[in-house]
Amino acid sequence: MSGRKETVLDLAKFVDKGVQVKLTGGRQVTGTLKGYDQLLNLVLDEAIEFLRDSDDPLKTTDQTRRLGLIVCRGTAVMLVSPVDGTDEIANPFIQPDGA
Repeated sequence: MSGRKETVLDLAKFVDKGVQVKLTGGRQVTGTLKGYDQLLNLVLDEAIEFLRDSDDPLKTTDQTRRLGLIVCRGTAVMLVSPVDGTDEIANPFIQPDGA
């Protein structure tokens, strides 16, 4: 075994494609992945942050803020997913009223 660290994720297939990144603290950004390193530091171009609800900081709203070119520190990255091929579905675990 070499002393070189390898990432668990293979992000090479997402370079120059749209990704959605969830960060610790509840922030959520989307943008074009331009680069990354073994510590999961990410460079996103044309990044857009989804603003959080003032009443419930864990919920994001439809309001956005354009950030441009950003670096997401690897220690803050919780989730990286492609923008293409993902759809939002209704929560199957929510019980209907009266049940």
